[in-house]
Amino acid sequence: MTVRMPNSPEFVQYALDLLAPLGPVHARPLFGGHGLYLRGSIFGILLGDELFLKTDQGTRARFVDASCRPLCFDGARGEVPTCYYAPPDSGMEDPEALLPWASLATEAGARAATLKREKTRRAAARRGKSAGRRPVKRPRTRRPDDDRR
Repeated sequence: MTVRMPNSPEFVQYALDLLAPLGPVHARPLFGGHGLYLRGSIFGILLGDELFLKTDQGTRARFVDASCRPLCFDGARGEVPTCYYAPPDSGMEDPEALLPWASLATEAGARAATLKREKTRRAAARRGKSAGRRPVKRPRTRRPDDDRR
């Protein structure tokens, strides 16, 4: 079993500084580490003072071709890879080298957020509700035999 230490505050700030060219990146606590968000979509994870970037079907091959290491967790049958990959080592030293990899991750994160919203809307439509809205509370009607006032 792989046990990862929590992120140091210095590493979190270092990663945010590296990713600053993307725009207003925020780190929020997540799974004992930190999730990295840009415009409300998660695109990376900081775990054990390591950076992992989100991939999808459209971007994963680029990370694999560059021999990037996937974030794995211990499953019942051994290590299970996730959709998050460490960027090439050069990216952790230079914001310009990290920028193309981080851009791929933000694109993957945005696509995942769009798919999630669409899935939520479809599920709400199947239930006959509109997504993102609370049901209207209807006033309770009194029955003739209800003598409470």
